[in-house]
Amino acid sequence: MAALRLILGDQLSRGVSALSGLDRDADIILMAEVMSEASYVRHHQQKIAFLFSAMRHFAADLEKEGIRVRYVRLDDSGNSGSLYGEVERALAECDGLDELIVTECGEYRLAEEMAGWADRLGRPVEIREDDRFVCSLTEFEKWASGRKTLRMEYFYREMRKKTGLLMDGDDPEGGEWNYDTENRKKLPKGYRPPTRKAVRHDDVTKEVLDLVADRFGDHFGTLDGFSYGVTRDQALRQMDDFIEVSLPKFGDYQDAMATREDFLNHSLLSAYLNAGLLLPMEICEAAEEAYKEGHVPLNAAEGFIRQVIGWREFIRGVYWLKMPAYKETNALKADRPLPDFYWTGETDMHCVAEVVRSTRDNAYAHHIQRLMVTGNFALLAGIAPEAINEWYLIVYADAYEWVQLPNTHGMAIFADGGVVGSKPYAASGAYINRMSDYCSSCRFKVTKKTGDDACPFNYLYWDFLMRNEKSLRGNHRMGMMFKNLDRKSEEESEELKSQAKAFLDGLPSGTKGLY
Repeated sequence: MAALRLILGDQLSRGVSALSGLDRDADIILMAEVMSEASYVRHHQQKIAFLFSAMRHFAADLEKEGIRVRYVRLDDSGNSGSLYGEVERALAECDGLDELIVTECGEYRLAEEMAGWADRLGRPVEIREDDRFVCSLTEFEKWASGRKTLRMEYFYREMRKKTGLLMDGDDPEGGEWNYDTENRKKLPKGYRPPTRKAVRHDDVTKEVLDLVADRFGDHFGTLDGFSYGVTRDQALRQMDDFIEVSLPKFGDYQDAMATREDFLNHSLLSAYLNAGLLLPMEICEAAEEAYKEGHVPLNAAEGFIRQVIGWREFIRGVYWLKMPAYKETNALKADRPLPDFYWTGETDMHCVAEVVRSTRDNAYAHHIQRLMVTGNFALLAGIAPEAINEWYLIVYADAYEWVQLPNTHGMAIFADGGVVGSKPYAASGAYINRMSDYCSSCRFKVTKKTGDDACPFNYLYWDFLMRNEKSLRGNHRMGMMFKNLDRKSEEESEELKSQAKAFLDGLPSGTKGLY
């Protein structure tokens, strides 16, 4: 049967399952820029530009192979504005198509919609497994079955054994599975991060940038300095550049943060990986090969590989195992609105201002900035899960709900009650000071717990423990935190509570929906 084969914006892989068995003479590939996907949340301008340009280049590459592609641009006449509408229109306008073939999507909302497409269309819809991941959803469900808790570390070890990455027979390379304790160094004074290779943009990308500026110019972020690669070749060059110049020190400094240093030694590959321009095993094998050649140390290669076949695969498995109920959990009963400074960056907390600035400028922040600055603040302040989850989904170019939600909901704000992480990653200003230079440029004093010039992270930290004591005191990993809390006098505790309340109640939060 001749088929219409739908390729989504995060499925830009030549080997994606929807293209398997392609009949070049009979089948048609459908790709569509639709307003429903560009605006179900008000995505960062650079995310939309990256995906639209990458889609256009991918479609052009398919056409060069002689494959028939029906590509619908956002501003094309007749664009229905939705994926279903474009599938329906293609089937009506293209003769001889008997079925629809698509690779399973990455977000529950769309998967639920697609499940009803066969009945609505009145013809077969084949939804194929997305086999670009190391661990299938069936395999993850089998691994998770019967376990009281799901812990990434144990899952990660299984993925190492399965892939053979950094393995010495049945044992991990170097004798340890995880070298995280070697990956927490603060940047030395005067450290200069590697210079990144620039990406040259062609007329296709320039046209997309103009489109996004015109149609989505009121979304969060800026298009100034847009630097994402948009083709498979460009993504591969970015990968090679990372392996060559940044990976050697990635392990040492992956948790470090510095003012006006937005990238440090991080890979910047997640947007390419999550859109399909790169594949997980190829980037892990490249990192492993660099280690074997003596170009990078073990802690760098292992730390990077753990992020890809450990965290990324684990997070995806949790998402599909626990949805849709997972999204509605709120273990700590957080209900505060999102402060305006998450959008504007206008706050005297220098760490927060820096991360929001980088996010606005690049549609990117690295994992410690996301977890221990913006995520940590949301946790300590008790920001409502739906508000902070929406923010993370909006602002990052690599954000899709399958990867964003468990990372934010579970890891950052502990709204899932311990499904992803064994404890809340709550920290005072001392952690930020230890891992960055942010505090030296801040009007608040990181050493002070109370007073007008005290670091808000300090009194918010203690207020968080007191506010959630009933829920968290029994957590064995938080014993030391509560022992320290118990040492505080009633007077000191009340002062911390009072200052936290005054600070939080004074935060403006009126811009929801502005971006």
